[in-house]
Amino acid sequence: MKATAAQRYGDPDELRFTDVPDPKVGPDEVLVRVKSAGVNPVDWKILSGALDPLLNVHFPLVPGWDVAGVVEQVGLAVWEYEPGDEVIGYVRKDEVQHGTFAELVSAPVRTIARKPASLDWHQAAGLPLAGLTAYQSLARAEAAGGETVLVHAAAGGVGSFGVQIAAAKGLRVIGTASERNHDFLRELGAEPVTYGEGLAERVRELAPDGVDVALDFAGGDAVAVSQSVLKSPRRVVSIVDPGVKEAGGMYHYVRPDSADLTELARLADAGKLAVNVDRVLPLSSAAEAFRVSQEGRTRGKLVLEVS
Repeated sequence: MKATAAQRYGDPDELRFTDVPDPKVGPDEVLVRVKSAGVNPVDWKILSGALDPLLNVHFPLVPGWDVAGVVEQVGLAVWEYEPGDEVIGYVRKDEVQHGTFAELVSAPVRTIARKPASLDWHQAAGLPLAGLTAYQSLARAEAAGGETVLVHAAAGGVGSFGVQIAAAKGLRVIGTASERNHDFLRELGAEPVTYGEGLAERVRELAPDGVDVALDFAGGDAVAVSQSVLKSPRRVVSIVDPGVKEAGGMYHYVRPDSADLTELARLADAGKLAVNVDRVLPLSSAAEAFRVSQEGRTRGKLVLEVS
């Protein structure tokens, strides 16, 4: 099969569009014919070697954890799916090697769910990792309807989902972004504020009594700013800064979860969760997609078209 792969750690230029063996299909896995694959910052961070202390990475490495495609074969113990089913997945396995930037990927059933009918293939591929990150972060903070949540980097891939999911749960949402993205945030259901110096004061103007929950999808001083405007400093969740735990908050690293994916699909089909695709590139241009992602200026998701 065709795939984009690297033979060693390095920058995006290490990626080659090449032939690799078809994946094996384990007893509790399905073989997915990939239509589209989502690109996330973690993909190029793995390629750079930055996550080597945390993950068992093997070469040749086919990156990618997000997928939307069609089940082509099911494992011996799989009863939930059959060939022809359309699925989405956050296909993170214990060993990192056989990713979704390929024509075929084997996916454990715990990592997939049925594709939302309302989304096209590119939109569907952009949903799993970022959508799960936002959904699970809100769950970790025990955010409830009627509360106010501050979302940092609210116009980004994860943040835009966080805004919509929070709004769907009945929360008031304040989102940080550059001024050029303020109208976009209003469309998603957030009250925008400009990030940077003086952010805490701008948040207090909107929420004089403080906010209930803060989600750090940006890094930098987001945790410190959040705790200065939170009613309880404990209720900040960061996906960027593990030091948040020492400050009394919570750190979250997204987990594959079929039930959570199913709920995201339900929200999408109910018209409460849109996927903004910033750019679609061919699978052979994965290196370019990585460079675009590294610039950190995308609004929404980057997606690779596979088949």
